Amino acid sequence: MAIIGFLVFGLVVGALARLIKPGKQNLSILATLGLGVVGSLIGGVIASALGTGDIWELNILGSIVAIVAAVLLIGIAESVTSKR
Repeated sequence: MAIIGFLVFGLVVGALARLIKPGKQNLSILATLGLGVVGSLIGGVIASALGTGDIWELNILGSIVAIVAAVLLIGIAESVTSKR
C-alpha cells in the first residue's frame, strides 16, 4: 500500500512541477510520473538528512524539496530532449 501511495504522491509532485515550470513541456505522463517519483525520493532523502522525519514519511519540508527537485528534473529532461 505504501508503494501505491508513493506513486500517487510522485504523480502529484510531477503534475505540480509541470504547472510551476513555465512553457510547454514535451513529456509524457510516464515521464512526469518518473520524474515526480525521483523528485519525491530526493525530497525524502534531504528531509531525512535534515532530521525532519523518515524518508517514507510525508512532511512539509520533504514535499517542498520534492517539488523543487521535480521542477529541476523536468528542466533537465527538457534540455536533454530538445537537443535531439
